[in-house]
Formats: sequence, structure tokens, C-alpha cells
Amino acid sequence: MAFEGLSEKLQNLIGNLRGRTRITEADVKDITREIKLALLEADVNFKIVKDFTSTIGEKAVGQEVLKSITPGQQIVKIVHDELVKLLGSEDAELNISPNPPTIIMLAGLQGSGKTTMAGKLANLLRKKGKKPLLVACDVYRPAAIDQLKVVGKQLDIPVFSIDGEKNVVSIAKEALREANSKLNDIVIIDTAGRLQIDEVLMNELKELKAAVKPDEILLVVDSMTGQVAVDVSKTFNDELEITGVILTKLDGDTRGGAALSVKSVTGKSIKFIGTGEKMSDIEVFHPDRMATRILGMGDVISLVEKAQENIEMEEAIALEKKMRRQEFTLQDYLDQLEKVNKFGSFKSILEMIGVSNISAEQQEQMEKQLTKTKAIIHSMTDVEKKDPDILNASRRRRIAAGSGTTVQDVNVLIKQYDDMKKQMKMIMGNKGALMKAAKKFGGGKINPEDLKNMKF
Repeated sequence: MAFEGLSEKLQNLIGNLRGRTRITEADVKDITREIKLALLEADVNFKIVKDFTSTIGEKAVGQEVLKSITPGQQIVKIVHDELVKLLGSEDAELNISPNPPTIIMLAGLQGSGKTTMAGKLANLLRKKGKKPLLVACDVYRPAAIDQLKVVGKQLDIPVFSIDGEKNVVSIAKEALREANSKLNDIVIIDTAGRLQIDEVLMNELKELKAAVKPDEILLVVDSMTGQVAVDVSKTFNDELEITGVILTKLDGDTRGGAALSVKSVTGKSIKFIGTGEKMSDIEVFHPDRMATRILGMGDVISLVEKAQENIEMEEAIALEKKMRRQEFTLQDYLDQLEKVNKFGSFKSILEMIGVSNISAEQQEQMEKQLTKTKAIIHSMTDVEKKDPDILNASRRRRIAAGSGTTVQDVNVLIKQYDDMKKQMKMIMGNKGALMKAAKKFGGGKINPEDLKNMKF
């Protein structure tokens, strides 16, 4: 996960600060030195690290401590606020043209993930009610056009290409005519990359920019390349004047140096991040939320938004009725586990609720247990899922054999299920509690803004 090493070091540092009622100037120097080392190990640009820690030192020493919080909490707040500034301060929204179609041009080096990201971005915008068209303008890389077509077919999103045509300007202009005729309000152009920046690449991109006048030029960079990604971003911005950055493979970048450096170096905001291999693994980049996750404070709002994307209100109401009537079955339990899978990895979910000190071994154990639970339930008949009370010894042996687990594993799952039903009964015994919660959110979809004022 991104920022893993940095998060661990900063969270340990912050953990030692939280209870402190007095912090001296010498303490502040020690703290800023530790932060500097942590950022440098995370592959953050040296000048940025120097400016960042100097600012924290000045504010921590010179700022009057608020009466409502301790000096330790004050430093935590300063670090958080400066991280938000470093990451971009405010959310950078996509520039949508008032006169459709909105033209988005993706640029970047070969291997950065442009083609896959084109599909992810189109998929995300379609969920927001847009009608995207993907345009294949990478005419050099073998099978690049075929790759985009595969992505489009997988998502059921149209892909425009011209067989044998090598002039990308001609392809793009024809694509715009196609978009106007088919009422596509978003056009995403997948351009060619190179193994390194060269004059031929830049000239082609400049010609394409002049011809189609894109509303957005988003640079796609591989976050795992660290400072190379930052250098690439600066060069592309100097040559092409990009409007924003998309960081790919952030789920595999344990250091996070690119994310913490690119805004300061280029002056252009990170707009989206790639967080996995699935076509749904793309997120709008929120600097404030990322800062809280780095510091181990959780990100409940993003978790709620993921839930809203994957769970319909009608389903939630039906599930609540089943729970109230004590009709929640193992099939319902399995369905909920499958939905949770769509939120991301188990570890990412825990991080969003502020549980970040999970070792790789513990994560692996949890993932294995989850897989085992699904296999056991899948091995049951519909009748058994509905009424686990009928699971005698012979049935349990059959289920264990069919799921590749042991009878003890089956017994543990049934025990957990029984305990969960008892807890549900207790919760539902508090009449009106859930209805009050629903009214708190207006009886409809949860408004993430309301969460900011709620006490959990």
C-alpha cells in the first residue's frame, strides 16, 4: 500500500506526541529531524523535504498553542495541515466543457498504464452519467489499439480507431466527428508513449494538442518509479503544459514519494489515482483524505462513498428488514462479503477506519480466513444456507471436504454466525435506533459531509 513505510514512521512519532503536555524547542528539532528522515526514505524530493520540515519547525515553535488541545496534538495538526498543502490543498476537479464533448488527452511514457487508465477513467465518468468514447491514437506500440479495444469491450464502452492510419491528428479529428454524431459527451484520447522522452514524441503531442484543443491534458505516471515520475512530470509540463496528473500503481508504491512531490515540482494537481488492477480501481484524489490516511487517522468518508457505489439503498433496506425479523441467512452473509470485496483490499478498508498497524502476516491471515469462509458457504446447499441448524456431523464433513477445509473450520464459521445473529438481535432490540440513524442522513443516500460533524 502507498506510503506504508512513511505512514508507519509518522504514526509512531505521532503516537509518542499525543499525550505530551509540554514540548520544548529541542523536542521540535528532534521531531522535524525524524520527519525529514522519514520523508527522504519515502523518496520525496530533497528540496521539498527541507521546505516542509522548516515550515513545521517554525510553526511548532512560533505558534501559540490552543487551549483546547495539548502541544502534542498541536504538532500533529501542523503536520497534517502541511501534508495537505504538499498534496495539493484542495480537490482538483475535472474540467468539463459547457459545450460537449469534453476532450481529455492522456499522455505519458510507455508502461505508465495509459491505456488501462483510459478505460478506468471512462468507466468512472460513465458512473457519473457521462457517455464516453475512447480514441486509439497510440499507432506505434504493437497491439496498443487491440488492447484498448479489449478494454472497451470489457466495459461496453465504444472505441474509435482507423485501421492503417498513422496520422494521430486525423484519427482524433475523425473521432470528434464520431462523438458529435453519436452524442458522446466525453472523448478520451489514448496517445503513444516512449521508453523515454524524446523530441518526436513531444512534437506529436503538441500537434495533437493544437488540433483538438483538449479541455484536459492528464499526464499518467507510474508512482512506483519515485523521483523519475516527478522528473517526467516536470518535463511533460514544461513542454506540453499539462492540466493535471494521474498516478497509477499507487497500491504497489510503499514509499509514496511521487505523490508527495509532484504537486510542488509541477504546480499541477493530482486528479486521479490508480489503486489496483480492476477497472473500478480508480479514485478521485483528495489531498485532505490522503493526509489523514498517511497519519493513521482513517478515511471514513471515502469508505462511505465506496459503500454507496456498491450497495443500493433498496438492498440496504431489505437487509435491515431481514435482520430485524431474524431472517438473516448465511447466503445474505456471503452476499455482504462479496460486496465488501468491491471496496478494495481488506487492508485498505481497515486503513480507512483508522486501523493501520496491521502486519503483512496478519493481513494474509485475514484474507485467507475470508477466502475460507466463502468456500465453506459456497459448499452448502440452499437449504443449509437458509437454516444452518440442520447441519449435523455428516453434513459438516461433506461441506468441509467440498470446500477444502476442516470440520473445525466449519464449526468455527457456524459459531461466528450464531454469535452475529445474537448481536443483531440485541441491536434490533433498541427500537428505532436504525430509523433515527436513517433520519440523520435524510432517509436516503448518506451525505458524506454529514459525517464530518458526527461522533463515532
